Amino acid sequence: MNCRFCKNPLTDLFIDLGNSPPSNSFVTKEYLNHGEMFYPLKIYVCDKCFLVQIDEYKKSADIFNNFYPYFSSYSSTWLEHAKNYVEYIIKRFPFNERSNVVEIASNDGYLLQFFKKQNIPVMGIEPTANTAEIALAKGIHTIIDFFNEKLAHKLASENKKADLIIGNNVLAHVPDLNDFVKGLKVLLKPDGIITTELPHLMQLIEQSQFDTIYHEHFSYFSFYTVNTIFKNHQLELFDVQQLPTHGGSLRIFAKHIENKKIEITANVKLLMDQEIKLGMLDLKYYKNFATKILKVKYDLIRFLIDQHDQGKKIIAYGAAAKGNTLLNYCGIKADLIKFAVDASPFKQGKYMPASHIPILNEENIRLHKPDFVLILPWNIKDEIIMQLSYIKEWGGKFVVPIPKLNII
Repeated sequence: MNCRFCKNPLTDLFIDLGNSPPSNSFVTKEYLNHGEMFYPLKIYVCDKCFLVQIDEYKKSADIFNNFYPYFSSYSSTWLEHAKNYVEYIIKRFPFNERSNVVEIASNDGYLLQFFKKQNIPVMGIEPTANTAEIALAKGIHTIIDFFNEKLAHKLASENKKADLIIGNNVLAHVPDLNDFVKGLKVLLKPDGIITTELPHLMQLIEQSQFDTIYHEHFSYFSFYTVNTIFKNHQLELFDVQQLPTHGGSLRIFAKHIENKKIEITANVKLLMDQEIKLGMLDLKYYKNFATKILKVKYDLIRFLIDQHDQGKKIIAYGAAAKGNTLLNYCGIKADLIKFAVDASPFKQGKYMPASHIPILNEENIRLHKPDFVLILPWNIKDEIIMQLSYIKEWGGKFVVPIPKLNII
């Protein structure tokens, strides 16, 4: 197996989370007694470019097929984040009704709708038909396809080059990084910019966020590595912002390396120096991660068993992909967590992969009055705690498992 970016042979293991089904392969009731396909969740680190990555056991075309269960618009936190981004980017850069904004992995139009309200032309590129259909219903022009260099050339030939290319939380899902970034270069106008948001590998390691590792995420990036990848394809990072989203993300700003009109901010060197000081360009930094997450695993299992033995009711909130990684790595099933609640009607009535914990609607929280609600999408815990604050009426408490067990 070779590195997804630099083709260097991969021999250094970062973490082995065992075997599990893809995190978004929810099970319907009629298939509960059928077999599920399990794939290794083994992650390596390249000793040359320090890209942390999974072997592509599960093909992207199988994961992001015609039906994908994640809809960005179901999170008020994420909608607010998208709205704030649009206001910020319009204020900082001169985008207007003559600009062309393209979002890759545009999902259900959660972000582009805010540009549309400002009369700025938009186009989404989204491989999953069911989410794209929601965007189309909002009047957002959406191409149902995977983004790559071939599609970029097609769009460029149709005079559809972009002034702004957005790619939020998409780079991790890309199996062929070089092809994808080449496509960005092709599609971007000479004076255009790219902004991409991605979970920061530094935060994943420092905060024991192992549950953000799943089959749908092929790669995990430090700022050093993503800078190297873009530079290799003649794109230059000119700014970076550290965001609280997804437990700690980066928003990177890129331009053509030939474009000298935009200056490189001090943020670029500051973050690069921070990663170097932390040791992220040394394999030793990546070697202790497995030991760190064992404590998270054992603390959660111990807590659930203790509460179960005391006759306490425990449920989960948020049938998120990260939640499935956590539950399956810890071996937690419906004997310890009776059910999970999720706001998405596309998940309700189904069962979580491997654990087979049923997914219900929120009404069941008041009906069953659990003693504890385990928050699986801990990255939006504040939103969830506010939404479910009524559990305090019967003495209910929240459990946040990452970065360490916390009872609220």
